Amino acid sequence: MPLLHMKEISTPLKWFGIKFFRDHEGYTYIKVGSRPRKRLFS
Repeated sequence: MPLLHMKEISTPLKWFGIKFFRDHEGYTYIKVGSRPRKRLFS
């Protein structure tokens, strides 16, 4: 898998270990705890 350049989206859920990321193509990813990122709305 190629490297993806992602930017973290700031949300209050970050305090609970749920992080959202957006890549350069506009797709949104979610990361829960130490699990790998998964694309939303694929």
